[in-house]
Order: sequence, then C-alpha cells, then structure tokens
Amino acid sequence: MAKLLGRLVALVEWWAVCLLAGLVVVVCLGVFFRYVLNASLVWYDEFASYLLVWLTFFGAVVADYHRRHIGFELVVDKLAPPTRRVVDLLAELAVLGFQFVLFYYGWVLTQKMGDETAISLPWVKVSWVSSVLPITGGLMLLISLTRLAGILSRRPNAQEARATWSGSSSE
Repeated sequence: MAKLLGRLVALVEWWAVCLLAGLVVVVCLGVFFRYVLNASLVWYDEFASYLLVWLTFFGAVVADYHRRHIGFELVVDKLAPPTRRVVDLLAELAVLGFQFVLFYYGWVLTQKMGDETAISLPWVKVSWVSSVLPITGGLMLLISLTRLAGILSRRPNAQEARATWSGSSSE
C-alpha cells in the first residue's frame, strides 16, 4: 500500500509541476499582452488564480506525504518513545479530522456549485475549480490513514530509546 501511495504522490508532484508551468505561462502571457501589446487579456487573472489554488492544494498533498508541514520535531523527538507515540497519534488524529472536513465539505461545495461558471471564462465550471478540495482532501486522508496505521502498529526499538533526550544541556 505504501509503495502505491508513493507512486500516486509522485504523480501528484508532477501534476503540481505542470500547474506551476501553466501558471508561469499564463502570467507571462498576461504581462506580455498588457505591457507589450497594450491589449489586456480579460481572463488571465482569474485563470491564474485558479491555477494558484490548485497548485497550493496539490502541493499541500506532496508536502504532507513528505512531512514538510509545520511541526514541533525539536520537542517531539526529545520525548521518550511511548510519549512520542501518543503525541504522534494525537497529532495525526487532529490532522485526520481536518482532512475529513476538507474532503467532506469540499465535496458538498463542489456539488452545490453545479453548473455555475467562471466570470471571465464561461466554459470553466466553478465545480471543476472547487473539485480540488475533495480530491486533495481524499488524498491527504489516505496519507494520514496510512501514517496512522504505522503509528498504531509500530513498536519502539532500542535506537528510539537511546535517542530520548536526558534533559542535559550538554546534548
């Protein structure tokens, strides 16, 4: 399961790279048309905003998988293994709750948007744009559930016990 999830996140990472490239192209086109041709594109600002939102959420999936979000590793890594396990479990449960809210209410929002369209891009449905919420929420749910299973099945080993901070300032 972990290998499959890793491959899925690698695809998401490539998708994020494509979104970034698309964002750069759209913004450069907007700047070129506005300042070189003196003919502003009506749609570029809105489309760039949508690309940025998608890039942010898909990037959050990749960051979550690689554990690059804000954390308290300096404090948590100093805890004794049983205490660290409890803290990891509580933290992952809190994150799981947030991701469930993102997934569920993102789904509700996407359903409610229906056939609404973007203002300057009538061929873009707002439900397509908001679909990033349940998609990334679901992906992060999978990551958290996998991580939670690892926390619950993990047994502290001798190396973790030695890594515990003794409280000495000389460490």
